[in-house]
Amino acid sequence: MITIHGMADSGNCYKPRLLMALLGRPFRHSEVSWLDGETSSEAFRRKTPIGKVPLLETEDGRFLPESNAILAYLGDGTRFVPQDAFERAQMLAWMFFEQYSHEPSIAVRRSLLVYPEMADVATPERLAATLAGGHKALAVMEERLAGHDWLIRDAPSLADIALYPYTHVADEGGFDLAAYPGIRAWLARIPALGNYRPRSWLPDL
Repeated sequence: MITIHGMADSGNCYKPRLLMALLGRPFRHSEVSWLDGETSSEAFRRKTPIGKVPLLETEDGRFLPESNAILAYLGDGTRFVPQDAFERAQMLAWMFFEQYSHEPSIAVRRSLLVYPEMADVATPERLAATLAGGHKALAVMEERLAGHDWLIRDAPSLADIALYPYTHVADEGGFDLAAYPGIRAWLARIPALGNYRPRSWLPDL
């Protein structure tokens, strides 16, 4: 059985847990947090020099870091990855967007406001910059979702799973989604998927 090393409160760590739940696949969760310095420990660095979670541990003892790479590995061959080559590329484009345009503003601003450990770097300038960047990313999503149920094609993909975890808690970062009806409708569709589990869910193994 695979193990997902991660932090229960992290959106990036929620991504692979959500995918595994939707697929109905069992896995173990190993709680590892940057808050107590565990990800910087020598033992954890031996598993991944990146020193970040989530970290996937395969049944044969290999390790795979980076949340969207983990999604790609776990989602390969499932209904969440389009068979059409161009649609797969569109899916990847949204996943790159999530890491380069969405997460650095929306997730980071949430961290600055939620975790006391971030208080020293939560400057007014940084909060203003992440607020502006987050709304820019949300506007891109809204442009697509105002007229479509999902980010690509007519069914959910890894792109939706990648962008859901931090978007659905954007309010914790001070983002008001009232101006984004397409996003709000999309956010309601994810929990309607079979086997959906909330961020707080951990496998009972």
